[in-house]
Amino acid sequence: MADNPVLIGIRFALYADLMLVAGLAAFPLYALTAGERRGPQPMAAIWRMERWLCVIGLLVSTLGMGALAASMQGVALLSLEFQPFWDLVRETDVGMAWVCRSAALLLALAAAIWLTRRPAMAAAILTLAGSIAVATLAWSGHAGATEGSAGTLHRVSDILHLIAAAVWIGAIGAFLLLISPRRIREIPDAARLAARSLDQFSHVGTICVLVIAATGLVNSQMIVGAENLGRSLGSPYGQLLVAKLALFGLMLALAAANRWRLAPALAAALSGSDTDNVDADPALSLAAMRKSLIIEAAAALAILALVAWLGTLEPFVGVAPA
Repeated sequence: MADNPVLIGIRFALYADLMLVAGLAAFPLYALTAGERRGPQPMAAIWRMERWLCVIGLLVSTLGMGALAASMQGVALLSLEFQPFWDLVRETDVGMAWVCRSAALLLALAAAIWLTRRPAMAAAILTLAGSIAVATLAWSGHAGATEGSAGTLHRVSDILHLIAAAVWIGAIGAFLLLISPRRIREIPDAARLAARSLDQFSHVGTICVLVIAATGLVNSQMIVGAENLGRSLGSPYGQLLVAKLALFGLMLALAAANRWRLAPALAAALSGSDTDNVDADPALSLAAMRKSLIIEAAAALAILALVAWLGTLEPFVGVAPA
């Protein structure tokens, strides 16, 4: 599987999709007021995106199971028969995770279609269902292969890691949605809403960073071990892990700039309080914020691509991947 770029690409698409399903749904619960959730915008855009993401998630997840079954059988995907596919679903943890993921995505899709008139309930159900779908990804990597009580600890840590990352990535997506040129034209006070919700996210974001860092350390210890760190750095796994950490550092720096520099500058420009600053133009502030968020989103996608790849590799040179 380590040499199968199709499976790695499917894993990447699934990670990105499911994290956006959960993270976008969580955003209105902590960043928007009850009145803003009941308004037509920006919730209509969120519901529309959630429907597409759920459908895409179901398709990509099914494609991934088919590709995995075909790879295990040594046949082309289009040559895969139903029985080997069904055997993989029934007899493996990966298969049961796929069943749970599919059920969670169907529930999320139903909430995004039929419960939008009760936005708080719809968002809560979508967040829960999306988080369950994200959690099933823990069985597709190293955590799923760890046995016994250590395996349980590894999977719990990995699930918390994935959900915290989903909340962060979903927030980036929501902010980009809010300050897109189209939304700025369509939603009254969209820029002011974005500035306020970014400040609101700072508390949630801090928790996400702490959880990601703590669970990342646990996961690394379970997979590599502190005593084997030097040995791992000589392998593709260790080198990709270093790249992942560097990108995580970049995301932290961008998030800090958004929180402490760009968001206050936008708020000041919108209120007209920063009259001594010739650059205190809301349009310029929005452009700077948009650029920073796009770079942060690109870094997040690069991390997910690395995660999709890392899950197919063994951490040490000379050890064949399972």
